[in-house]
Amino acid sequence: MFSPELNAFLDKVITQIVNPLILLLATVAFIVFLWGAFEFIVHAGDEGKRAEGKSAILWGLVGLVIIFGAYGIINIALNTFNITPLVPGKL
Repeated sequence: MFSPELNAFLDKVITQIVNPLILLLATVAFIVFLWGAFEFIVHAGDEGKRAEGKSAILWGLVGLVIIFGAYGIINIALNTFNITPLVPGKL
């Protein structure tokens, strides 16, 4: 559907920019989730800190869902236009 030059360019953009960006964002969201779990457990007696921990857990999970949802949508779009899809092993 697209010219070979455009496919090569998009493949490079996916490999060089999109994959590392998705990996970075997923890592940050996971760290936020872990930090929230840590806060929730360590400060079990302090209701304010527990609430902060719950909030961080929630936002970490929301971030992960959004990131992996975007990953899926990108793969669907790439498959629709016959462009090399993102491969989890290449992340």
